[in-house]
Amino acid sequence: MPLEMNREVFITCAVTGSGSTQDRSENVPRSPEQIADSAIEAAKAGAAVVHCHVRDPETGVPSRDPKLYREVTDRIRASDTDVVLNLTAGMGGDMVFGGVEKPIPVGPGTDMAGATERMAHVTECLPEICTLDCGTMNFAEADYVMTNTPGMLRAMGGMMTELGVKPEIEAFDTGHLWFAKELVKEGVLKPDALVQLCMGVPWGAPDDLNTFMAMVNNVPSEWNWSAFGLGRNEMPYVAAAVLAGGNVRVGLEDNLMLDRGVLATNAQLVERAVTIIENLGAKVIGPEEVRAKLNLTKRLPK
Repeated sequence: MPLEMNREVFITCAVTGSGSTQDRSENVPRSPEQIADSAIEAAKAGAAVVHCHVRDPETGVPSRDPKLYREVTDRIRASDTDVVLNLTAGMGGDMVFGGVEKPIPVGPGTDMAGATERMAHVTECLPEICTLDCGTMNFAEADYVMTNTPGMLRAMGGMMTELGVKPEIEAFDTGHLWFAKELVKEGVLKPDALVQLCMGVPWGAPDDLNTFMAMVNNVPSEWNWSAFGLGRNEMPYVAAAVLAGGNVRVGLEDNLMLDRGVLATNAQLVERAVTIIENLGAKVIGPEEVRAKLNLTKRLPK
């Protein structure tokens, strides 16, 4: 696909994530109230989309309790701040093997659930967007594998389409894009797909620009896409994504620091992304424009 700078950019803020970051920064929100408040602050700073996980309010450990998602969703929708709600559907595919000499039985931390259970909070809350991690990969830790089989992805993708919730395809490598295109070809996902290019997550696609452009060039021209980089590369990837024709993601899921030694808030990361985008000569668009662009249906509070 020919490269053309994106002049109308939307920002996604990844509010809290599912990593073990809760004890590394006091700004990582834990409770549903904190997550919702941080999402609202990010929206006020310029994020059109908020991507939300939930955590145990006491320990900060990542959770997939539908009641926590319900509270986050209700709080955001009941606020006077408009924002597109994007919930993760990536949890419930965690496999931790027992070690190199005795991988079975699996070890602590394994959390494998069926498609219906993994989608329970999406069915309950009906966000405008939810994520679909389009592949299995070794994921940072020695014996942990993020598990998303073709059968599971077909089932979950079909559920999302039937619910009218737009999947955000999370692509951690080029093969994930290959399979996502197959899901569109099969009719599991609609042709106007949305993809998030996830750069620098061990051990997926590295965050060098050659690999990034290989990912970009594998996105069909009729799709919308966004991208992020981790840690100190978060803000450089804001610029790279805009220049390559895409949208951007920032937030505490991907990076805890505003500057060296300075812990960030979600709103501060969004504000910095806004500055970069506008300094490039592009416009930051809001939630209503994003809904029109992505063919989303706004959900009203219950």
